[in-house]
Amino acid sequence: MNQSPTIAAIPMASVIPSRIPTYLRAKGESPLKARSNYRSNYWHLLPYVRRQWRTIGQAMVCVLIFSAIWPILAAKSEVLFDAIGRGKVNQVIDLVIFAASIWAVQKVAQFGMDSLMAKAALAVSFDLRKDAFAHLQSLSLSYFEKAKTGDLSYRMTEDVDRIGEVINKLFHQFVPCILQLIGVLGFMIYRSWQLTLATLIIAPLMAVLIGWFGEQMRQLSHRSQRRVSDLSSMLVENFSGIRLIQAFAAEKYAIDLFAEEAERNRQAKYVTDKLRAIEYPVVGFLQALAFCFLFFLGVWLISQGTLKPEQFGSYCVAVSMLIDPINILASNYNEFKQGEASVDRIYELIAIEPTVMEDPQAVPLPEVSGKVEIVNVSFAYQPDRPVLRDLSLLAEPGDMIALVGSSGAGKSTLVNLLPRFYDPQDGQILIDGMDIRRVTLRSLRRQIGIVPQETTLFSGTIAQNIAFGQTEIDLDAVQEAAKIANAHQFIMQFPQGYHTWVGERGVNLSGGQRQRIAIARAVLLNPKILILDEATSALDSESEALVQEALERIMEGRTVFIIAHRLATVRSSDRILVMEKGQIIESGNHEQLLAANGRYAGFYAQQFS
Repeated sequence: MNQSPTIAAIPMASVIPSRIPTYLRAKGESPLKARSNYRSNYWHLLPYVRRQWRTIGQAMVCVLIFSAIWPILAAKSEVLFDAIGRGKVNQVIDLVIFAASIWAVQKVAQFGMDSLMAKAALAVSFDLRKDAFAHLQSLSLSYFEKAKTGDLSYRMTEDVDRIGEVINKLFHQFVPCILQLIGVLGFMIYRSWQLTLATLIIAPLMAVLIGWFGEQMRQLSHRSQRRVSDLSSMLVENFSGIRLIQAFAAEKYAIDLFAEEAERNRQAKYVTDKLRAIEYPVVGFLQALAFCFLFFLGVWLISQGTLKPEQFGSYCVAVSMLIDPINILASNYNEFKQGEASVDRIYELIAIEPTVMEDPQAVPLPEVSGKVEIVNVSFAYQPDRPVLRDLSLLAEPGDMIALVGSSGAGKSTLVNLLPRFYDPQDGQILIDGMDIRRVTLRSLRRQIGIVPQETTLFSGTIAQNIAFGQTEIDLDAVQEAAKIANAHQFIMQFPQGYHTWVGERGVNLSGGQRQRIAIARAVLLNPKILILDEATSALDSESEALVQEALERIMEGRTVFIIAHRLATVRSSDRILVMEKGQIIESGNHEQLLAANGRYAGFYAQQFS
């Protein structure tokens, strides 16, 4: 069996040390500080875009070819109109063949542009999502206790996808449209600067309107995305608590709450869509006015002899080539503003600093014997509400320490300080004489195992859950650990044995079975310090007996901290600490505390009277 000490049965988020995206770490900046150095939210994405420079460069070659075709077609249309007017059939056929050939080249370039930019945009989304997820893994438990799971899921999926779509459209729509506008406008100026000047008179007004609509769209998108994330959070809560909802016959209550949240989401989306519905007719009306003015001025120039009909025809073809780019640019601008809201939401996450930070000079914690010293520790979740008050204790290697007391006494808080889920405001915690603030989080947590009251299992097989965190599974070691944890027998009753799929959160297993898998997880990875947090309180008598027997096996030779309300499970402890209001008020073994006739004796009499 693998004897390397490591962590067992603790949340994945607490295993990975604090880190931020590579490009920020390389500069030595925090994400929050880095944000203030940028002029625009999209500048955050520049390092990610740079990584794809080769693919984007190839796409830009295709963009240039694609965009260069438009002015060529506009120029050839003048020759075509002239040939049609003169009845030169052969010349018309040659021009049509030329146009078809050059269109074919353009469509090949368009395919290259679209496919290459899709590849680059998806790579940017992947890198951004991976960095954001890695940063979330580094955040302290205090953040996740307040965060909404649905909101985090929405940011990591929908918001990142929207950012990827913006990157894609930036290079395969926005940039080509800009180049098309430049090329076609150049031809228009060459053909008739008078018509072009007159056409562009209305352009500033259109730009101002599009900018105003885009800014309103960004603000409304912020609100709409918050509503969607709230709705997602409600769904997560509902599905997680569906047993309670049905037990209390509260389905109608849940439906009404969901309907209220869904209505707020609908209203937020409707306001956004209504604004978009207003924008397109307004911009389209201005375009129609510009066309009317263009035809009036063109006819007048022809009547004055300064412009030929075929030249005006080619000019109109060029103008028609501007309609789609202008509409696409207006649409893109709105989407970019909506995407900017998504960038804000992602970088709000990246800007959050962990409350538990790893010392830059931290060293790996060598394999420990299990001596734990807690020296004058004080801790509070909120400044004016202390949970632990100047608490000290010493646990020698192999000691079994039980923590008892009423709810809110600080028992769970105390053991949560050992793996640095939180840091105390005052005092020190030493393991084998080393301050845990001076060692790396990974090396510390890989030597502390936790078997909690509520076991966390992940979607996967039983073997994968026992060997959680290991890239390669030693099935023989997994089976040996399961035997020690009294889990092997029930596992082998499944048709697929250790390859049985446990389902989301282990729904296919009973509470006792999940708990024994958690114990097997701890056995396999052999932690030197073991924390049992109400490990049997939620089990029936038969399951509790099996779990208790397994726990007694794995506690041998380890420093163990037991939190329990059932005093029958702690009578054999080397020392029982009675906690009250964040302090240790009694200490001794079972017989000593009964003889002292204090708080422990009162608890015992209450349970066994």
